[in-house]
Amino acid sequence: MKTFEELNLPTFIMSAISDLSFTTPSVIQAEAIPHLMNGEDIIAMAPTGSGKTLAFAIPAIQKIDTAKNCIQALIICPTRELTIQAHKEFEKLSKHNSGIKITSIYGGQQIAKQLNALKRNPQIIIATPGRLMDHLRQGNLELNNVKYVVLDEADEMLDMGFRDDITSILEQTSNQRQTVLFSATMEKDIQKIAERFQKSPYIIDVLDNLQNAPDIEQYYLESAEKDKPELITRLLDLYNVNLSVVFCNTKSNVDKLVEMLKSRGFMADAIHGDMNQSLREKVMNGFKKGSIKTLVATDVAGRGIDVKNIEAVFNYDLPRDSEDYVHRIGRTGRAGKSGMAFSFVSKSQVSLLKRIERTNGIKIMRKERPSVEELDAARFDTYSEKIKDIMDNADLDEFRQKISSFTEQGYSELDVAAAIYKMLTKKEQLKINRKMIFEETVFNYEGEPKKKTSRNFDFKKRFGSNNKKKNYDSNFGSKFQNRRKSRNK
Repeated sequence: MKTFEELNLPTFIMSAISDLSFTTPSVIQAEAIPHLMNGEDIIAMAPTGSGKTLAFAIPAIQKIDTAKNCIQALIICPTRELTIQAHKEFEKLSKHNSGIKITSIYGGQQIAKQLNALKRNPQIIIATPGRLMDHLRQGNLELNNVKYVVLDEADEMLDMGFRDDITSILEQTSNQRQTVLFSATMEKDIQKIAERFQKSPYIIDVLDNLQNAPDIEQYYLESAEKDKPELITRLLDLYNVNLSVVFCNTKSNVDKLVEMLKSRGFMADAIHGDMNQSLREKVMNGFKKGSIKTLVATDVAGRGIDVKNIEAVFNYDLPRDSEDYVHRIGRTGRAGKSGMAFSFVSKSQVSLLKRIERTNGIKIMRKERPSVEELDAARFDTYSEKIKDIMDNADLDEFRQKISSFTEQGYSELDVAAAIYKMLTKKEQLKINRKMIFEETVFNYEGEPKKKTSRNFDFKKRFGSNNKKKNYDSNFGSKFQNRRKSRNK
């Protein structure tokens, strides 16, 4: 599929896609949409940032019967941020059809507000599993007419302990429903859900296209725990990063890091689970508008970050789960743009670094820690370009007259320029500790990436081999192995 026109979508959806300036489907969209439009169950292995929301939203909206005032499509997301994000995408795609009503349900929002929305008989519900279960227990909604269900980031929901909730929710929907499962991994829990609730699912695997994408430069830097604050300060300064996301494993680390960055003059703020929804939305709006340049987050809160032009991602704490690495770095390098990912690694984390490479089939390159001399040189190059642009394009007569007053006092023009440069860069120089000596942590690591094995299971054995069903590729296992062999040659 080369264009959205080839999908034969309703006019109102095509108008919305045109408004969004989309012309060519992403890999996951091109793979998934035709099968979903045909009513097939699918398992799609695709990370955040691949365009998957559009992939399941377009078929969902196309299937809605506006003459029926009942819930027909149910989208379940792991976090409120992802729920809000998906709701916005659905609204954009359905804005030219006023008959489609969409409601989102998530924790942190007043129950009364959600009850009022449910009274308007929405046809599409986008929800977190916990809050959806609350409404089901209270009898506020029914799912017996649902014909299209999506589990978005199913692996994350199961990791968060929502297995029983998801099972209960799916049991309350029609057996004739179409069940769509998106996940970045294919662990045993995901397989069990698929076996119980799906019918000969079509398998889509686009992880290889995304994890080894050349538009994200991936590096690790050796760092003792006590050196991390100085290291991230130097990297932000060296690369003159405009928008970046920094991941920490704990909420306390997030708060400590934000406090440190602010004290050094960086426009940073935090987002994690202890913050109420209004504050989280305020921080995210500031990040989107650019008043916050560095967003420090935990993994769960970070799942809802969908901001264009993020230039770099920092793993201040190396993720505990190898799969989270893909979710983290997927915040940058979007929409064909380049990005960078930096991971801080201590001696004790070498095995974890190796596991991340093996699990995700990637190679993370070693990078030296920036020296003071490198920072000064990079800063000078940045200012040099700005100065040259001003000299080439601006009217400087007024300023020449002012500078001449210094030369009349016996100062050379070179000394005047040097003094002005020193004054301009004084604030940036204060961000770093110029006397800092990093602890020696060399561990001479040379990793050999291997293909991810957690997805390597027998689909034919799990889901049957009915070759008459066009939605099941009975050769998937062999194709998967052939791709693996050719890539490892």
